[in-house]
Amino acid sequence: MKVVAVLYPDSDPKAHPDVLASAERALDLGPFLADRGHELVATSDTGDELDAHLGDAEVLITTPFWPVYLDHDRFDRASNLKLVITAGVGSDHVDSEAAVEHGVTVTEVTGSNVVSVAEHNVLQILALVRNFVPAHEQVADGRWDVADAAQDAHDLEGKTVGLIGLGAIGARTALRLKPFDVTMLYSARHRRSPAEEAVLGVRFARLDDLVARSDVICAALPLQQGSRSLFDRERLAAMKPGSWLVNTARGAIVDTDALVEAVESGHLAGYTWYPQPAPADHPWRHLPRNALTIHYSGMTVEAQQRIADGVREILAAHLEGASPPQDYVVSAPES
Repeated sequence: MKVVAVLYPDSDPKAHPDVLASAERALDLGPFLADRGHELVATSDTGDELDAHLGDAEVLITTPFWPVYLDHDRFDRASNLKLVITAGVGSDHVDSEAAVEHGVTVTEVTGSNVVSVAEHNVLQILALVRNFVPAHEQVADGRWDVADAAQDAHDLEGKTVGLIGLGAIGARTALRLKPFDVTMLYSARHRRSPAEEAVLGVRFARLDDLVARSDVICAALPLQQGSRSLFDRERLAAMKPGSWLVNTARGAIVDTDALVEAVESGHLAGYTWYPQPAPADHPWRHLPRNALTIHYSGMTVEAQQRIADGVREILAAHLEGASPPQDYVVSAPES
């Protein structure tokens, strides 16, 4: 059996001994597969080199942020493919309907990034509200202008934070924000029970009401048909002037051009990163008042270990001819 793993490149593997999710380490799956007589091909290429390997691959492993986009055409060319594993969470780079039609099971390591992304949500909220990045850049630039940094720095306490999505990540984000004495609203497809809302410190709100009332909005929902461009020009305009938008989910949840306009006008003070990786001339590289990072929030050293363990569990089931653990399955053909 041939397994192809498409993972991100590591600029200096010797300097990054704890990084598992690179093409160089390949989640340390090499010995596991070799001992069982299987071939592992690890690469960071998502183009022609990958297509050459996919022709006879049975399993494809890919990270969600260095993704292989799998559509009908690519599935047609990968005629031997039986299993796709997202090494992390978020499989929107895979056309699930096309996968089912081609008899391919799509899986991801559910829960592997939950703690990591929830902590990053709080980090970005604080970085934006406290105007941390411009103050830090003053140090790097040899400046000392307290007034310039302080004019856009605020306390988080007393603010209203809106959480869009209250799944595993959204709920943990709420628990971590609760001690900051904020008002938390949430909008989700399924409302939590009163007991759960009390524990998390949240109150349910319709999406438009949440948008209008929130000082900070944190998007913690998957990219699906209903969430693509959820924050379009009209919804961004409905946000409070000077409010912040944190999106550690998927960039396409927010309309790129509309967000650039909202930030440039001063209406908003926070934004996200799309596409990934962004081209050198992407306007968001030059906009003010941001706390941009590359898409690493769910890839802490601990998260990578959870991902590696989950991928190995899925592979072990496949090698034994068994179905993957049900909580890892995104889509599967009918048996």
